[in-house]
Amino acid sequence: MQKSETLDYVAAPWIRFKPKAGRFPDRWTTGNHESTLWLLGVVPLGPQTIGIEFPDDAGPMVLRDNGHGLMVKTWDHWIFVSADGRGTRYTDRVDVHAGLLTPFVALFAWLFYAHRQRRWKALADGC
Repeated sequence: MQKSETLDYVAAPWIRFKPKAGRFPDRWTTGNHESTLWLLGVVPLGPQTIGIEFPDDAGPMVLRDNGHGLMVKTWDHWIFVSADGRGTRYTDRVDVHAGLLTPFVALFAWLFYAHRQRRWKALADGC
């Protein structure tokens, strides 16, 4: 979850994040990472800020993307990773606000994160 290249893998083919300047860091660093968001790699959805934080008080393995974009004013995505006795538990929590588009963005987020979970599982099974 800390490597930026895994974002490409788990988001594909639904969404592509193209960095505005150069490339993303190999490992996510705290701060804003500016990108352009593309649906299916061909439909431009506008600028998207990936706002990376590693909250110390939220647990040992937590990453927060407090992002925003042109259509989505708030994309507050939390990733929680913890041991669960049988392996590793990976949980996404996403809060979105997009004005009148919020119900549609929320539905898309629900479908997209189900897709991401399948991609994460495939990645983990391949290790």
